[in-house]
Amino acid sequence: MKNIANQHAIKGGEFLIRETSSKEIFTPEDFTEEQKMMAEACKDFLDTEVNPHIERMDTMEAGLMPSLLDKAGQLGLLGITVPEEYGGLGMSFNTSLLIADVLGEGGSFSTAFGAHTGIGTLPIQYYGTEAQKAHYLPKLATGEWKACYCLTEPDAGSDANSGKTKATLNDAGTHYLLNGQKMWISNAGFAEVFIVFAKIDDDKNLSAFIVEKSFGGITMGDEEKKMGIKGSSTRQVFFENTPVPVENLLFERGKGFKIAVNILNIGRIKLGAAVIGGAKAVSTQAINYANERKQFGVSIGSFGAIQHKLAEMAIRTYVTESASYRAGKNMEEKIDELVASGMDKQEATLKGVEEFAIEAAIMKVHGSEVLDYIVDEGVQVYGGMGFSADAPMERAYRDSRITRIYEGTNEINRMLLVGMILKRAAKGQLDFFQHAMAVAKELMSMPGFDQAEIGLLSEEKEALRKLKKAVLMVAGKAAQDMGPAINEQQEILLKIADMIIEVYAAESALLRTEKLVATQGEAAAQLQLNAVRVYLYEAIEKVGAAGREAIMAFADGDALQMLMMGMKRFTRPLTLNTVKLRREIAEMMLKENKYVL
Repeated sequence: MKNIANQHAIKGGEFLIRETSSKEIFTPEDFTEEQKMMAEACKDFLDTEVNPHIERMDTMEAGLMPSLLDKAGQLGLLGITVPEEYGGLGMSFNTSLLIADVLGEGGSFSTAFGAHTGIGTLPIQYYGTEAQKAHYLPKLATGEWKACYCLTEPDAGSDANSGKTKATLNDAGTHYLLNGQKMWISNAGFAEVFIVFAKIDDDKNLSAFIVEKSFGGITMGDEEKKMGIKGSSTRQVFFENTPVPVENLLFERGKGFKIAVNILNIGRIKLGAAVIGGAKAVSTQAINYANERKQFGVSIGSFGAIQHKLAEMAIRTYVTESASYRAGKNMEEKIDELVASGMDKQEATLKGVEEFAIEAAIMKVHGSEVLDYIVDEGVQVYGGMGFSADAPMERAYRDSRITRIYEGTNEINRMLLVGMILKRAAKGQLDFFQHAMAVAKELMSMPGFDQAEIGLLSEEKEALRKLKKAVLMVAGKAAQDMGPAINEQQEILLKIADMIIEVYAAESALLRTEKLVATQGEAAAQLQLNAVRVYLYEAIEKVGAAGREAIMAFADGDALQMLMMGMKRFTRPLTLNTVKLRREIAEMMLKENKYVL
């Protein structure tokens, strides 16, 4: 697995078979002053307009959420990526991730914001005709009109293309009549624009329509009573002979599922970024409480068990942040490359995101599970108060749980990402199997005794190379043995996905930290070095456990023994005092009384 950096731009999923230079990646430290000012404006908006009204929001106070979206629209926050000619700011893809990151602290508001600016607006922005974009985007960018996205049905969740909502052309040929039911529709209670998926006549595949509430024939169920994000509007939507002008068909007949998939790819990477703001906020709240809460005459932050929790919360947040912006920039660079080749910007954006759909799925899973871990530990740091609705952790705990479900469940995303890698490999788009065969040959030989690389993080880099070999070995052998039938072995796919996710996350943090050391010096990046070493130590354990379980599910006899020997060779633990490294991170955060990585 040689370093082929700069020979070609990296492709989606290729991180498994090539080394990336830290100079190639984007990190949060690379944001421009303009982007940082946008982030500050978002933080100020949360602090002044959203957070003071969080209790009112949770009661579903009439008009409050739409009014907050109106204010966000006045600041330009609803049109971050909408082209300037349609009233937006026309900013970069990674800037949109930064906005999602900062506003991710906003709980229910973050959900309403994401539904409007993402799945509500982007189908029109990327697939609309010029007339459709000119008519709808300016109103959506300012918040004059709010949007929602109607895909899920009672019997069509993960299997979205099985939806039963129908569209039938009227006798005059001027309108489609929509009939059907949608559920779990965010923003439905106040939206003026609905992106609706339905099958025309007896089509096998969905089409998409832009539907205005004013068209008529639309009724709503009551607001859903939810575990979390209580301040967001979530309703069932019923269409009964809803007349939709034929010119409001979005894109092409039968291509609705393609729209849904591509918009979900964008939603997944944005969710990976959106959890960061919440994770940092919860970590800081836990640190504040650990400093204030006294037991046995001292602050609980002085206890090793609490320090372990605080440090782990920070480490996992740092890793998620590193990986999210790495993936986002890869998408942005692909978009720019396609635009430079002459492709339309909107088409280029979809193609660029699609290229890194594997990484988008990784970040959706990793980010949502990191957030769930952090809020759970936040409750634990607060102890009994964490269980009280009078403290912030109770709401954070409930609000976070949805992130593992929407934008495709984490189970679906795990299987998707492995499936995409194997499909691209089978098509020759990803040189996966050749590298897997090279690892298989290596297993048949005696371990080498090459001179070890010398330098900062050299041991960690070598450990990461071996983790990639572990993935190639397990996934390659499983695909070889089972062929297409591997797609039915969900438990095995889930374990392989866990291995891949940990590799991407650990490598992203390592590259960011290496870049930090190069620009700021080792002393300034000491806590980040601690973080990446602890995370890699844990990643090795997770990859090893997942790999062994996968192997034992499909291999036996000599093959089983060989593969298990390979796992032992490729997942040797680092020699590391993780307790000391975590304590150093926790002590600095307690001193600063905030998240510091």
